Amino acid sequence: MSTDRKPARATLPPGRHLGPWLLSAAAFALVLALAGTIVFSQSPDEVRAILKEIEALRQGQAAIQKELQELKALLQRQPGAQPAPRPTSVGKNVLVAGRPFKGREDAPLTIVEFSDFQCPFCARYVTQTLPQIDREYIQTGKVKYVFRNLPLESIHKQAFKAAESAECALAQGRFWDMHARLFANQTKLMADQLQAHADALGLGAAFQRCLASGMQAAHVRQDVNDATQLGITGTPAFLVGRTKPGDPGIQVLAFISGAKPFAAFKDTLDQALASR
Repeated sequence: MSTDRKPARATLPPGRHLGPWLLSAAAFALVLALAGTIVFSQSPDEVRAILKEIEALRQGQAAIQKELQELKALLQRQPGAQPAPRPTSVGKNVLVAGRPFKGREDAPLTIVEFSDFQCPFCARYVTQTLPQIDREYIQTGKVKYVFRNLPLESIHKQAFKAAESAECALAQGRFWDMHARLFANQTKLMADQLQAHADALGLGAAFQRCLASGMQAAHVRQDVNDATQLGITGTPAFLVGRTKPGDPGIQVLAFISGAKPFAAFKDTLDQALASR
């Protein structure tokens, strides 16, 4: 009887995929390499530097886990994972007076956006879709674009204060500049970082007093309350209505939920313009 044996083949545990196994192996190899370096290093400074790198890796892993948890919660709030918007949002009157806007005040249509400065979907909309709406509808005088706040405080802990900072910038006529900075720096929304954004815009001590006093919180809270009354629970969310010069609000014609592509906005806006 032959005594030849086939070489043993490495197998993965049942139900396991190769990707995570490889990642675990790579992580283990990294730890061994670092450990070997520590053992054979003769310099205490080098040992401390390596330990610092290990701690940074640990903190980075914790931050990634937190971001994944937030993303999961956000996805549950997006279209397809949440109930359809209440039909009562269409036909309702929505306040626009006193809120920051772009475009002609007497443009035939008004878009009201409810947004969250810490929301990644909102940032994607700002970079990918809003510039096209701006070029084709706002700059051409067809649309007045109004911004209102909807910080999702349960999952975005810095969003409410970021909204206050935008309102403080509005008081100095720099809302849209702050709007751009906040969405471009969503990982830098702590109080001292908000002040740094204001300093970069030259808003000075007046901004600092405004933000520290919380004097703009009531404006943010009013936006949140109005969104709740309209059945809006996720961001970004958009209401389209006819502009009525001199009227503090608009009557909603259409509701758009989520960071939709430009084509979805174009269809809704062109239909509304054609039916005037």
